[in-house]
Amino acid sequence: MKYTQLGRTGLQVSRLVLGTMNFGLEADQATSHAIMDTALDAGVNFFDTANIYGPDDDSKGRAEEILGSWFAGGALRRDKVVLATKVYGDMTPGSTWRKAAWPNHNKLSAVNIRRAVDASLKRLGTDHIDIYQFHHVDRATPFEEIWQAIDVLITQGKILYAGSSNFPGYKIAQANEVAARTGRLGLVSEQCLYNLAERRAEMEIIPAAQEYGLGVIPWSPLNMGLLGGALRKERDGSGSRTVKPGRSATGLADPAVRARVEAYENLLAQHGLEPGEVALAWLLTRPGVTGPIVGPRTQEHVESALRALELELSEELLGALDEIFPGPGPSPEAFAW
Repeated sequence: MKYTQLGRTGLQVSRLVLGTMNFGLEADQATSHAIMDTALDAGVNFFDTANIYGPDDDSKGRAEEILGSWFAGGALRRDKVVLATKVYGDMTPGSTWRKAAWPNHNKLSAVNIRRAVDASLKRLGTDHIDIYQFHHVDRATPFEEIWQAIDVLITQGKILYAGSSNFPGYKIAQANEVAARTGRLGLVSEQCLYNLAERRAEMEIIPAAQEYGLGVIPWSPLNMGLLGGALRKERDGSGSRTVKPGRSATGLADPAVRARVEAYENLLAQHGLEPGEVALAWLLTRPGVTGPIVGPRTQEHVESALRALELELSEELLGALDEIFPGPGPSPEAFAW
């Protein structure tokens, strides 16, 4: 396993991040435990979850509970893992991401942060969270309040670092400028949507993260499955689920997307490479990237992700990938001139 520092911190993390969104959703508890065993045995020490991850709106927190049951099964497991979870969404059964069931039960007020961290610690069966991440921007709560709440948690020993997820570049700057004015460490990581087919993060998010010393942790590295051999699976019927439109991916129903995915798969077939493994390996070549988050549903998915760590992509291949999936270019030149 290869390790790197998380941003400007002294924390060493694996260059592959185990995501747990599928735990309890597409992987039952036994399968989830086996996935974590495989990952830890291979040296993956960075596990990511969120308080709201669960099969449905009435079962939020299930992923954290599965992690907690796995930690309880081995004395050294928690000690070896850098554990990250998230706060923002309402955990009340039946509530949704955009609509809270009751005031102050979501977002980043000091009240909700205090409530959420205690509930996560209970589900995880641990006394501390290594990286506590803001799952979304809270436009109504000032960072002065957020950092004061984080200070309390650090003093209590409940968390060690704070990170962000889905923050635009200006919010990363704002958060860390407020932190710097009061002598705080500020954000140490940013989770963002970033992959070969969705490169808008290169415009502002990644430059801001690099400027302020945040580790970048891309989520959806296969762009909702489009970069994981989607067309080949469509042809041979081996796909376990249909690639669905959403976010930056408009799905294979879009002729332009389909043409790029076809060119991608044909290119890699010429080199005898697996599309999903190349998509992960490509992210590992990107400036500022700590490691992509993989959300396996099976042990085979973990093993495939681990193989990506060994891939060396030639300059010729990287250039060909840029031709198929061109990035936006440097900021601000890409949009200013």
